[in-house]
Amino acid sequence: MAGDVAITHLVASPLIRARRIRKSFGDHEVLKGIDLAAAKGDVVSLIGSSGSGKSTFIRCLNFLEEPTEGEVIVGGETYRSVGRAPRSSVERARLVRLRQRIGMVFQSFNLWPHRTVLENVLEGPIHVLKENVAIARSRALLHLEKVGLAHKAGVYPAELSGGQQQRVAIARALAMEPELILFDEPTSALDPELVGEVLRVIKDLAAEGRTMIIVTHEMQFARDISSQTLFLANGEIVECGLPEELFGTPQDPQLRNFLKRYSGTEN
Repeated sequence: MAGDVAITHLVASPLIRARRIRKSFGDHEVLKGIDLAAAKGDVVSLIGSSGSGKSTFIRCLNFLEEPTEGEVIVGGETYRSVGRAPRSSVERARLVRLRQRIGMVFQSFNLWPHRTVLENVLEGPIHVLKENVAIARSRALLHLEKVGLAHKAGVYPAELSGGQQQRVAIARALAMEPELILFDEPTSALDPELVGEVLRVIKDLAAEGRTMIIVTHEMQFARDISSQTLFLANGEIVECGLPEELFGTPQDPQLRNFLKRYSGTEN
């Protein structure tokens, strides 16, 4: 496949590697054997038209979606698909630990409406990681400060704009101290005027050296922030590489058409 050779060449010591990820819903094959590798500090953007398999793939990386086939290796530990077979209690526990290592920011925020901003961020560290409450609270406030919302710690999600809610969701992911953060179209549910504030936070995280994999339709953002970019179409990686190459001199006709249609960023 086109993607695997190029990505392997780009990534010498991957923090995460996905191999031959396939996913079918009934007779419909959504993912057709995708490979990905990212080293510590990499920012990988996944682009492509709606329905190309991007969100399904990113959910397979932490097994929120069980791949039909394939495996994911994180920090040397391998997690394999069991297809439609039930997982043992031991395997389910392993996946819980995997999701503690991989944070995720969803399209729709998924905040607890009956908990304050601070309580939302504290939920994981206290109840999942079993951290000391005082230490967890101090760190949670630092993460809220990082996303510019420490002054909103005591309010409820309904009192926030969509952009503010998404920034709280990012702080919540950071509070788990993940090795990798997945973003599934983090700005798609936002009004246009709120997109910029979320993208600025993600850019700041990239500048810190955070490892991130981002599904996005924001083409200029992907071009600016990424260490590598993957273009998906019909459940396959059609083209991948450095963003200046992929956006500047796209080789595949599908990618050229996509860039013209979605962003006009093709040179």
